[in-house]
Amino acid sequence: MKMRWLPLFVAPMALTIAVADAKDRPAIALDTLKTVDQTLSSDAYEGRAPTTPAEDKTVAFIIERFKAAGLQPGNHGGWVQDVPMVEITASNVTPLTFKGGAAPVTLDYRKDMVIATYRVTSSIAVKDSPVIFVGYGIHAPERGWDDYAGLDVKGKTVIVLVNDPDWETPGKDGLFEGKAMTYYGRWTYKFEEAARQGAAAVIIVHDTEPAAYGWGVVQSSWTGPQLELDEAGDHLDQSAAIGWMQLAKAKELFASAGMNFDTVQAAAKQPGFKAVPLGVTASVGFTNTIRRQASRNVIGVLPGKARAGDYVFYTAHWDHLGHCDAVKGDDICNGALDNAAGMAGLVALAEAQAKAGAAARSIAFMAVTAEESGLLGSRYYAEHPIYPLSHTVGGVNMDGLNIVGPARDFVITGIGKSELEDMVKPLVEAQGRVVKAEPNPERGSYFRSDHFSFARLGVPMFYGESGEDLVKGGEAAGRAATLDYIANRYHKPQDEYDPNWDWSGAVQDLTIYYQLGRELADGEMWPNWYKTAEFRSVRDASRASGN
Repeated sequence: MKMRWLPLFVAPMALTIAVADAKDRPAIALDTLKTVDQTLSSDAYEGRAPTTPAEDKTVAFIIERFKAAGLQPGNHGGWVQDVPMVEITASNVTPLTFKGGAAPVTLDYRKDMVIATYRVTSSIAVKDSPVIFVGYGIHAPERGWDDYAGLDVKGKTVIVLVNDPDWETPGKDGLFEGKAMTYYGRWTYKFEEAARQGAAAVIIVHDTEPAAYGWGVVQSSWTGPQLELDEAGDHLDQSAAIGWMQLAKAKELFASAGMNFDTVQAAAKQPGFKAVPLGVTASVGFTNTIRRQASRNVIGVLPGKARAGDYVFYTAHWDHLGHCDAVKGDDICNGALDNAAGMAGLVALAEAQAKAGAAARSIAFMAVTAEESGLLGSRYYAEHPIYPLSHTVGGVNMDGLNIVGPARDFVITGIGKSELEDMVKPLVEAQGRVVKAEPNPERGSYFRSDHFSFARLGVPMFYGESGEDLVKGGEAAGRAATLDYIANRYHKPQDEYDPNWDWSGAVQDLTIYYQLGRELADGEMWPNWYKTAEFRSVRDASRASGN
C-alpha cells in the first residue's frame, strides 16, 4: 500500500527553494509585532490562562486581528474550535511521607514536592504504597531497554529520573541519541508509561541540568488549577498521583533506605539496570475541585484559489500561566515572550500572506489553547482535525520569537527529521546565515511545543528560530541572553513586554516562515519525514488512507 502513493512525494533535492527577488521577502509589520505582544502580555489579560475570564478577552482580540488581517473564519463559518477541558485544582494536600527506612522522610507541598492527578475524581489517597526506583522509567523494546522488566508495580509508587540514560553523552551517539533528548526523556512519557504499567503514584526526581529548568518552573507549573482534555472515562486509567520531588529530598530518602542516591543513579544509566525496591512505603492525599469548561482554539483561513482542499498551517499558542507565584507583589505571569511573541508573529504572517493574495492551496492560521498544560489545544485539533490530516501539507509552529537582535545562525529544532529542512536551508543561506543543530538538545524542545501534536500523527511541522550567535556580541551574548531568560523570566512574572526589545531578528525569522509557507501553498509537493524519522510510517499511512 505504501508503494502506491509514495511517488506523490517529491525527492528532497526537488524541495529546495530558489529565493528570487524582493517579492519573496514580505514586509513584516513591526508595529503589529509590538502592538499584539504588548496587548496580549499586559496585566489586563491576566496571563491568559485558559478557561478563565481572561480567555474571553484573549480570544476576542485574536479574532479581531484575524478579521482585520483579511482572514476568513476557519471552522465552517466559525472562528473557534471548542476544546473540552476539565480543570482540576488540588487542595488540602498532605505531606508526601515515606516510612520504613532508618527515619521517616517528609516532603512538604510546593517546597519539597508538587503533586497532582489526571484522574477526574473528588479525592486522591495513596496510602502505604511500596516504593520502587525504576531508573529512567523507560520501556523501549526496540532499543533493548526495559526499566520495568519483570516488575509488577500495580498499586506501588515509582521513583523516576528525568531525561534519558545517556543525556550526558556528547553529540548524538548513544542508545538514546546521546545529548539529544528523545521522547523517552520527557516527563509526559514517564507518567504515560508508569500508568501503562499500573503504578499508583509516579514521582520524578527534579535535577536542574537534565530537566533544563529550575525548581521554580516546576513549582509554578504544577500548582494551582491543572487542565486536561475532558474525555470519556475521566482518565481513571492514569496513576492516582503524579508529581516531582526535589533532588535533595530524593537523596535523603535513599539514605534513609540504606542506599546512596548517586550510586543508584549511575547504575540506572547502564544497560541491564534492574529496578530497586527501597523497602519503604509512600503516602499522600489531597482533595480536588472539578470544573468542566470548554476552551478554544482560534482558527482563520486564507482560502486557496486552485487546490483549496489542501492546507498549509501556521500555529502558535495563545495561553500562558495566568496568576502564579508572586515576585515582589506581582502574581501575573504575563508570558510576553512565551508566547505573546509567537502570537504577534502569527498575526503578522496572516497580514503578510493575505496582502500577497490567495495561494494555490489554503493557508490556515491557528492560535491554540493550553500548550502550557501539555499541548492540549494542538493535541485536540490533531485528534479532531477540521481539515483532514491527509490533506494537511505541513507548516510552521512558533513558540517565542527572537527579541535580542539579528543572529548569524538559524537553529532547527529536532534537526534531521523532515524534508521541510531541505526547503528552509536555502532561505537561511539567502540571508547570509548558517543552519545549526540545537545547542541544547537535552532540553527536549522538539517535544515541548505544538508542532509535536501534529508530528506524532504524521504531519511535518517546522520548528526553528534564531540561534545564539548574535551579530552584536556573538555566541557569548546569545548564550548569556538565553540563560538569563531561563533563570529570571521563563514561567515567571518577569516575562513582561519591553519596549526596548530588538525585533530585527524576529523579522528575519518570520521572513523565512513566510517564504516556507508560501512555497508550500503555491507548490504541489507533499514533504515527508526522512526515512529514519519516527513519524514517517504514520505519515505514509495517513496519506495512503486519505483520512
